[in-house]
Amino acid sequence: MAARWKGKTAEAKALAEPMSTIVSRLQSSLIESNSQGILSGSSVLLAAHEEQTELFNHTCFGRPVITTEKNKQWFQLCLEEAFYLCTVMKCIKIVGQNSCVKNEEQLWDYMSSKRVNFPILYKAYSHLRSKNWVVRAGSQYGADFVAYRHHPALVHSEYAVIASSAEEGNENGRLKVWSDFHCTLRLCGSVAKTLLVLHISRNCNDCDGASSSPWNINYYSVEERIVARWNPEQSRENCTVAEKES
Repeated sequence: MAARWKGKTAEAKALAEPMSTIVSRLQSSLIESNSQGILSGSSVLLAAHEEQTELFNHTCFGRPVITTEKNKQWFQLCLEEAFYLCTVMKCIKIVGQNSCVKNEEQLWDYMSSKRVNFPILYKAYSHLRSKNWVVRAGSQYGADFVAYRHHPALVHSEYAVIASSAEEGNENGRLKVWSDFHCTLRLCGSVAKTLLVLHISRNCNDCDGASSSPWNINYYSVEERIVARWNPEQSRENCTVAEKES
C-alpha cells in the first residue's frame, strides 16, 4: 500500500526535512540540556523548554501534558519511548521517586514489572524507530503500534503493527486462530492500513532468560511479515476479453 499523503505539498515537506534529521536535532538538544525524565507509574514524565517542545511534537515522542506552568511543557513518554531515548539515543537520564538516576538494568527491571510483554514490545518499537518510522500506540486499531512514514500531520499511518513471540512467558495470544486473523485484516482494510506482524524470536541457544536483561535483548531477532487479504479479482485474467472472444 502506497503512502497516503495529506495534501499536495505534504510529500515535498517530508522530503525536505527527513525524520532522521529532526530526531538528531532533538537528541542534541536533550543532551545539551542534560534532560532527566521522572518515573511515574507506567510512564515517564519529561520537562521540555520551547525549542524541545517543538522538536518533541515534530518527532512524535511522547504526548504533551496540560499543566499550569508557563515556562516549560511536560511530556508523558510511554515505557518504550523512554527506554529508547535513554539507552539507544542516550539523550536523557531517568530518575525514580528518590531523585536517583536509574541505570539501564534498573530501568529494565522496573519497566518489565510494569508491563508483562515489555521486552517484546520494546524490541518491536526500537526496530521500527531505528528505521526512522514514527511509532505511535495502535490500540484504537486493535494493534500494538501504528507506523507512519513521517509526521501524522503530513501522512496517514501505513502499518498496524502487532508484536508476536512464541517465547515462554511472552505469548500474547494474538493471531493464533483464523477468526482473529480475519477480524484483524478486515479492521486494517477498513482503515486503509497494512497489517505488519513483527515476529520476535531468540537467535541464541546460550542466552537463557535473555529478556531479563537490557543487554541480552540484542540476542533477539525480528522477522517482518506483511499479512494481506487475498483478492481474487486481482489474480484473475481479463475475463471481459475472454468472454468476448468466446
